[in-house]
Amino acid sequence: MVTSSMYETYKQNSIFTASPEELTLMLYNGLIKFIMLAQKSIEDKDVQKAHESIIRAEDILMEFKATLDMQYELSHGLALLYDYMLDRLFDANIKKDTDILAEVLHFAKDLRDTWAQAMKIAKQQGRKPVAVAE
Repeated sequence: MVTSSMYETYKQNSIFTASPEELTLMLYNGLIKFIMLAQKSIEDKDVQKAHESIIRAEDILMEFKATLDMQYELSHGLALLYDYMLDRLFDANIKKDTDILAEVLHFAKDLRDTWAQAMKIAKQQGRKPVAVAE
């Protein structure tokens, strides 16, 4: 039987042994998870949980933005996109609006899927994806 402490230990080990590329993917998955939790919490009328989930999503986006290496042109575009997503999450949190969250979720999934595809291509070519994070 797997206990919750065993699962937490596994989760911690996964984080500590993950490559930077895998950690980025984990963060994108976390962003998606928190946006979806916020949507469900709004539907369930749990305002506090919705707020907390949106804040967690914002924290992930701020981490992505803070670690961008601005020597790459792509980083400038990502910074603008992250700013837009942060603004929309702020609006969603104030209004508790699932439509705004759906918009941000769409961007988050596109970013995650693009990153996963870049990892796959880089692995096939025996390289790491070019990271735009420092």
